[in-house]
Amino acid sequence: MKKYKVIIIGSGFGGQSAAVNLQKNGIDDFIILERRNFMGGTWCQNTYPGAAVDVQSLLYSLSFESYPWTRMFATQKELSNYTNHVIQKYKLEEKTVLNATVTQATWQATEKRWLITLENSNTYTTQFIINATGPLSTPTIPQFEGLENFQGTSFHTNQWNHDYQYTGKRVAIVGSGASAIQVIPAIADQVDSLHVFQRTPHWVLPKPDLKFPKFVRSLLSFKPIYKLARYATYWALESRVIAFKYSKFARDLFAENKARRFIKKSFPDPEFRKKVTPNFSIGCKRILLSNKLYPTYQKENVAFHTKEQAIQKITAKGIETKDGQSIDLDLIVFATGFDAETSIVSYRVIGNKNKNLRDFWREFPRAYLGTAIPDFPNLFIVTGPNTGIGHTSALFVIEAQMNYIMTAIQQVDQQKSQTIEVKVEAENTYTTMIHSEMEKTVWKTGGCNSWYQSKSGRVIAMFPGFSFTYYRLTKNFKEKDHVFE
Repeated sequence: MKKYKVIIIGSGFGGQSAAVNLQKNGIDDFIILERRNFMGGTWCQNTYPGAAVDVQSLLYSLSFESYPWTRMFATQKELSNYTNHVIQKYKLEEKTVLNATVTQATWQATEKRWLITLENSNTYTTQFIINATGPLSTPTIPQFEGLENFQGTSFHTNQWNHDYQYTGKRVAIVGSGASAIQVIPAIADQVDSLHVFQRTPHWVLPKPDLKFPKFVRSLLSFKPIYKLARYATYWALESRVIAFKYSKFARDLFAENKARRFIKKSFPDPEFRKKVTPNFSIGCKRILLSNKLYPTYQKENVAFHTKEQAIQKITAKGIETKDGQSIDLDLIVFATGFDAETSIVSYRVIGNKNKNLRDFWREFPRAYLGTAIPDFPNLFIVTGPNTGIGHTSALFVIEAQMNYIMTAIQQVDQQKSQTIEVKVEAENTYTTMIHSEMEKTVWKTGGCNSWYQSKSGRVIAMFPGFSFTYYRLTKNFKEKDHVFE
């Protein structure tokens, strides 16, 4: 059995940030466990046609590692290259075990260490766990009647089959969210027919994308200018919180009215406009960015299906809809999202006093700073409950979490203790504050159901405020909120 001071689970941006921060704090006794046969997480896994980020590249990157981005919003290929650049520069492949699927983590009270069990029965023991598996890593496919009978090909966007040649084929895209709006324009001109099944319309805004000219890239190669551009981008995005939380007037003026004008300009047919116009406030669900989606919906070979024409069942030949259509298909692509509630931590975790994390999270997932949990010593969750951010880069929040995690580990060492555990009352006070503040946000009051919410109705994904507020909370380590042993 191999022993480590820290084990990181997951090698995406969260795992990479944790690893580099450990190195910078003089901790080399760590290893990364990655369940896939390659490193990199989201942007190495999601390789579907058209995949790209919807946050500006300058900000959707790690603060300690600048990069010569070629455009405002990086494509999947460029993000994959960036990810691998970070991995190679910091030699993280040397600290990683691939094909290492964690099935259980068990706290050993006597040894004051975690025992980690893998799917292949290998075991590791560690003082600290940093879980960086990511909340959007387990794809979901609805249990449509007859799916197992379909004789064509089907897969989720997260598991795109590049061996399948869709050119000239009859294709259906199930879903109209963030992944779907990128796939649909990317393949529409190459397929014979494309059927888009929309359950709920999303608000869509134009994507202000552009390729950086050579002189811009030259300017950005100077670190002071790069940092200044990143700083300006951050503050421009941060202002959005005012609309999300404090001002419906601002939300309508600067976002929803713009989205409505975009629909009106894009669709001459008033009836089609109704099909793509949501009945909830903008921001309640993720706002989508695309310049190509609406024109694609109106192509001759594209058929658009609303919830009135939803999938009744899947047959051997294709799809039967609720309004009686029978659609023959060669390929069904599920752009149906991820299990954001139960996949925050995808394996079984047994903490102190034999407590099961899933039991603690039965009502809804919760954690102090979205990171630490009572009765689960030395366990830190990256992108845990209520650390999502709807207006800026998720990587900013990940790096903020590192403030808290690294300080916690340092405090254990400095006090010559073995464990740190957040107090029950501290977690409860924090969680109560989060959900009290959430009542003021569009995610709670906007009139929609979204993956931001748990089955209990609590908004568990998002942080209800400015990202700099969260950053300040993670920097202000409160020793009194913790127990050291």
